[in-house]
Amino acid sequence: MLKEQIAWYIAGPTLGVCVVACRILFNARLGITGGYSELVGKLGRGSFSFDWRGWFALGVAMSGALYLLLNGAARFEGYGWMTRTFEGTGQLWIVPLLVGSGVLIGYGAKLAGGCTSGNGLSGTSSLSPASLAATCTFFGTAIGVATLLEVII
Repeated sequence: MLKEQIAWYIAGPTLGVCVVACRILFNARLGITGGYSELVGKLGRGSFSFDWRGWFALGVAMSGALYLLLNGAARFEGYGWMTRTFEGTGQLWIVPLLVGSGVLIGYGAKLAGGCTSGNGLSGTSSLSPASLAATCTFFGTAIGVATLLEVII
């Protein structure tokens, strides 16, 4: 059903419109870290009254769940050597690795003042020096780790 990615010439401008709309409507940056923080904070106090950031984070999670429901199952394909590395059922070591990676990413996002989407989309579009530096760091680290893993694996 949903086997193809959205073309870059559709996804890119759509993200751009979302960044601009978020700035116009809420005078805020578009990013998922703020939404996650909103959810954790409000749910921790027993409140279900979220602002737009909380609903945005819930929408991202629900759209992922909807995709899995429509697609039939979780699939990890189309990523070359990474697909080959993580296929098979006997790879339970990947779960703690992914959980640990998620924790480190969340900590880094809070430390950097936003996630990759917040810094990369909203911060760089407003020419924020801190966001430009953070985005260069995100991408440089990702390229370095991917290259290192490709050599090791």
